[in-house]
Amino acid sequence: MADETQYKYLGPRYGSSYRQYFVKGRKIRAEVLYDETLPPEPRTPEQVAEDYDVPVEAVYESIRYCQENEDVLDQDREMELASIRAHGWDKPPHAPPGYKPE
Repeated sequence: MADETQYKYLGPRYGSSYRQYFVKGRKIRAEVLYDETLPPEPRTPEQVAEDYDVPVEAVYESIRYCQENEDVLDQDREMELASIRAHGWDKPPHAPPGYKPE
């Protein structure tokens, strides 16, 4: 679980409904940095660090965190999808006709 490991660059964001960690002092979820390194258009950790103005070590820490805490990320995605559905944002005019969430 996330709170068993000490992270230098990541931590919980107080007041956030997300359980996953954020870059400390920033509103950047670890998953955002991690996703930038994945296909279909993967970027190097160095490129991601430059684009988000964070230390490259924070990107590597985010990658490790996300790989080790997939259950937390899955729960956050489910929470977000439930909120989208509850607000009707998965239907036109908020979503294109025929939209099917993953």
